[in-house]
Amino acid sequence: MQTSFKAAVIQASSIPSDSVAAATKAAALVREAAAAGASLLVFPEAFLGGYPKGASFGTPVGMRKPEGREDYRAYHEAAISLDGEEVALLEEATRETGVFLVIGVIERDGGTVYCTALFFDGDRGLIAKHRKLMPTGAERLIWGFGDGSTMPVIDTPLGRIGAVICWENYMPMMRMAMYDQGITLYCAPTADDRHGWAATMQHVALEGRCFVLSACQHITRGAYPADYDCALGDDPDLVLMRGGSMIVDPLGTVLAGPDYSGETILYAQIEPAAVVRGKYDFDVVGHYARPDVFNLSVNTARQRAVTRTGDASGQE
Repeated sequence: MQTSFKAAVIQASSIPSDSVAAATKAAALVREAAAAGASLLVFPEAFLGGYPKGASFGTPVGMRKPEGREDYRAYHEAAISLDGEEVALLEEATRETGVFLVIGVIERDGGTVYCTALFFDGDRGLIAKHRKLMPTGAERLIWGFGDGSTMPVIDTPLGRIGAVICWENYMPMMRMAMYDQGITLYCAPTADDRHGWAATMQHVALEGRCFVLSACQHITRGAYPADYDCALGDDPDLVLMRGGSMIVDPLGTVLAGPDYSGETILYAQIEPAAVVRGKYDFDVVGHYARPDVFNLSVNTARQRAVTRTGDASGQE
């Protein structure tokens, strides 16, 4: 493991209606951050495919409007396939720079889309994904639910890297599943730009005694198509997400951010030994655990509506 390295969180606006253009922008930002010395990069939730802030998809309770179905069709079209051009662009950028990249995407799988975090290794390209387990509020209208088969913590020369998306960070058992896998670099792509989010990220760092890297978009209404159905308004200068990206160390000290000023890249020096120093007095899955009282059970099986054998149990 390296003694010290630079990490970056990318606070930038997506191009919601054009995933290839968004991937091209992301690749340029990867190269920029790598040129500044960063080895680990974290992008926001739904950077490819777009976060539909303010959209309702035409769904009052008990009905679906035709225009909402068309909104979903367009959103589905803007999502990415994991064998598509967008992934190839990011693989090229990470291979060229040697960085480790975590980025939020909207992943198209059949007729369903998922809010997903992708993991890219400079040498191996796309190596893993995490599908958001629990879409929040109206997100459930448009995103499928992930399962326990995509909750990786990846061992790398930089540390053990995993991702928890947005309000999954408020799921105690989800956090515990990450801690139980020995996570040291806890990535939190998000769309939450509220002031309270910073406190959550500090809590996670203190609880897990890990580095936390949170990235949120800074994006205006003008980044979306003119006919985008936005309940917040249509002024192109209206800020729909204001950022708040940040990096926190294992004792809760904020190393960078939160920043609400606009598009930017935030950097911090990461010292892996700080994780062990933090666990001296609190190790949530070690000497501070009480396995005689509490037990964590995680179902890591992939869930399917119908298996290849026709069994509708959902188990594979």
